Amino acid sequence: MQDREQLERLLTVGYPCLSICTLEEDYALALVRETAVLLNRRLWLWTATHGLHDGLIRGGRVIGGTDSPGAALAHLAELRDGSITAFLDLAPHLSDARTLRSLRSLVAQLTEADRQLVLIDYASELPPVLAAVATPVELHPPRDAEIESLIRDTLRRAHRESPIEIDIRRGTLDLITRNLQGLTRRQIELVIRDVVVSDRRFDDADLNHVLAQKRRLLNRGGLLEHVETPVSLDAIGGLRRLKAWLRERDGALGEAGRAFGLPTPRGVLLLGVQGAGKSLSAKAIATAWNRPLLRLDAGVLYDRYVGESERRLREALRQAEAMSPAVLWIDEIEKAFASAAVRSADGGLSQRMFATLLTWMQERDAPVFLVATANDIDALPPELLRKGRFDEIFFVDLPARDVRREILCSHLRNRQRDPQAFDLDRLATTSEGCSGAEIEQAVLTGLHAAFAAKRELSTEDLVAALSASPPLSVVMAERIAALRAWAATRCRPAD
Repeated sequence: MQDREQLERLLTVGYPCLSICTLEEDYALALVRETAVLLNRRLWLWTATHGLHDGLIRGGRVIGGTDSPGAALAHLAELRDGSITAFLDLAPHLSDARTLRSLRSLVAQLTEADRQLVLIDYASELPPVLAAVATPVELHPPRDAEIESLIRDTLRRAHRESPIEIDIRRGTLDLITRNLQGLTRRQIELVIRDVVVSDRRFDDADLNHVLAQKRRLLNRGGLLEHVETPVSLDAIGGLRRLKAWLRERDGALGEAGRAFGLPTPRGVLLLGVQGAGKSLSAKAIATAWNRPLLRLDAGVLYDRYVGESERRLREALRQAEAMSPAVLWIDEIEKAFASAAVRSADGGLSQRMFATLLTWMQERDAPVFLVATANDIDALPPELLRKGRFDEIFFVDLPARDVRREILCSHLRNRQRDPQAFDLDRLATTSEGCSGAEIEQAVLTGLHAAFAAKRELSTEDLVAALSASPPLSVVMAERIAALRAWAATRCRPAD
């Protein structure tokens, strides 16, 4: 309704040329048709395959010889019928100078006539001279109420084809609805059809299927990766202060928090020692708030063509907003924008990309919680550290003795071993100075040694693995000491 009302208002006011850039062509065209009927206006539709034809009646009038855009535009210049004309995929044809000239002349003519154009394209490729006069129409992604309606309509159609048994709790339906955010309307229909096609059932067990299908669709785009998170915070050792901070803000995520005057939490910056658990902290946040975790790989953003890298970043951020509420994770942000703080040979690309990110961080309204991780504080541009960019800056240090014990228990359980069968106190002492990643690797090394010797894993195997090589905290002692000293007065400890 919001999109239809917006389109109706623009057409009623009399804007001569509207531009809709969307991957949901069917939805956009349906909006144009519905609006034309409401306004009692005739609708012409142009495609490269059929030329100009009646846009409201299937099998209606077709105007011969108008399959080329130039011929169609010439014919429209002669019309005086108060109609709306929708062009599908016209933008690629505007590289031809004659076609562009014909369209510009027609738009100028329409300004004084009761006729209008709606350009529906899959990419924003309008020449600047036309973009200056074409009014953009931003279509909104489907939200909860519309998504639930799409689910019900899809199930009804599938049930008419072959009976479907529906046995799902209201809470599970709400979770499925929330997790389908960020997909197009057509993708939502396909996901729901996919989950019921084999067993002809729609029940609580289908939640995991929906999540798997969404991950598959999202990862195909390449800009954002859907990351699986632990099912419980109990699976994550340590991080006690971070967990308490998350619990304190959990209730502020919804309407109750906004009604109380609280803003939606915006994000955290996680600094720390390599392997100490910054990535796990990002997963902890998504787990605590029951939100999807989206990872932005900055490496896929950079492109050799001018302007393409910035467009990809804007598209990735737009996708994250469409999937909100969500947690957006940018790993090693200092490497992603390494040249933003200094003069570089990239023509200012890193600085422009960084400026785009900062503007989004400051201005966004969508409930996207940003988690940025970093290892090297010296490479961070100072603009990123100022108040207002993040809610909090946490320092993820090497795990203390009791946390190392928790981490050992967790990794042993994950590999079907009983932690009580090992001397955990001895192992916690031996692992002094080790990061969580190094402890995990020691468990794997011990398992390899035991498997090769054809015996069960023992405490001695783990002690040998932990003692085999010095941890990073010893190899890079000076650098890590400097990082800890810097964080002591500038960051909040995560544990």
